[in-house]
Amino acid sequence: MVEQRIRVDVDGQAVELSNLDKVLYPAAGFTKGEVIHYYTQMGPVLLPHLRDRALTRIRYPNGVDGPSFFEKNAPGGTPKFVRLERLATPGSSQGRETIDFVVCDDLPTLVWVANMAGLELHTPQWRIGRSKEPRPDLLVIDLDPGAPAGLAECAEVAALLRERLAQDGIDSYPKTSGKKGMQLCCPIAGAQHSEIVTGYAKVVAEQLEKAEPRKITSKMAKNLRPGKVFIDWSQNAAAKTTVAPYSLRAQPTPTVSTPLTWDEIEDGAVRQFTATEVLDRVAEFGDLLAPLLEKGPKVPDSPPAVGPRVPR
Repeated sequence: MVEQRIRVDVDGQAVELSNLDKVLYPAAGFTKGEVIHYYTQMGPVLLPHLRDRALTRIRYPNGVDGPSFFEKNAPGGTPKFVRLERLATPGSSQGRETIDFVVCDDLPTLVWVANMAGLELHTPQWRIGRSKEPRPDLLVIDLDPGAPAGLAECAEVAALLRERLAQDGIDSYPKTSGKKGMQLCCPIAGAQHSEIVTGYAKVVAEQLEKAEPRKITSKMAKNLRPGKVFIDWSQNAAAKTTVAPYSLRAQPTPTVSTPLTWDEIEDGAVRQFTATEVLDRVAEFGDLLAPLLEKGPKVPDSPPAVGPRVPR
C-alpha cells in the first residue's frame, strides 16, 4: 500500500497527515481521518485539560486490533512546533533519568498526535512548572468494577464518594473511563505534595470500604474485587497518569472518556458513549468538566476519622 500524505493548515500551522482512509476501529469502520476529525472538533474543550501536562500517548499504528505501545518521549521527526519539556523520570523502566515529554497545548499538536495514531491520551494530575516537585491540582479517584459489578455499581459508589468528599469542601465531577469504569475528578489547590493527596484519597477509600464492605474494596488485590467496586486511590501518585477527558479509548467501537452529569448518575443512566455521541453531548452541555480548570481547596493533611453518611 502506497502511503498517502497531504499537508493541511491547522490554525496557521502546516501539519502533514497520512493515510486518512486507514481503518483504526475495524468493527466500526472508523478511520484515521475520522479520528483526526473527532479530535479537531473536540479541541476547544479537550485542550484546556491537556495544557501544561506531560502527555502520554497510547499509539495503535495498525488499529485497535493490532499491537500498541505507550509513548512518553518525543519520537524522532517530531515537528518543531510541538512543545517539548525535559522532565526528570527517576526509576524509569527504560533507565532514563529524563524524558523529553510532548505537551499538547494547541490544535496543531493535537492533530499531529492523532495522525500518529495516538488514540488514547493520558496525563498526570499535576501541571508543569508550578513547582520543582509534582503538586497535583487534581484529585482523581478511579472506580474499577469487578464483575458482575459494572457501571451501575460504580455510579452508586460515586454518589457516596461525592458526599464524603463534600464533607471536606471538595467538589467532584464524574466521567466514564470509556472502558468499564468511571473516575471522579476534583479540583484542588496544587499546593501539596502528591504523597499528601494520595494519602488523603486512600483514607477516604478505606472509610467507604469500612462503611460498605459488600460493595467496595480499597485494596488492590484482584481476588478481592469480584462483585465490588475497587476505589483506586493510587492514581494520585506523581508517576501515575489517568485517561484525559474526551480521549478516545481502544475498544471495538470508538468509545470516549465522557463527562457525566450528577443527574445521570442519580437516574441510573450511566453508560459508555461513542465519539459521535460525545460531539452531540458537548454541543448540548458544553464542557461539564470546566470547573476542573479552576483552583480548588487543599486536601486535609490528616483526614478526620469521620465516616460517610450512608443512605439507609
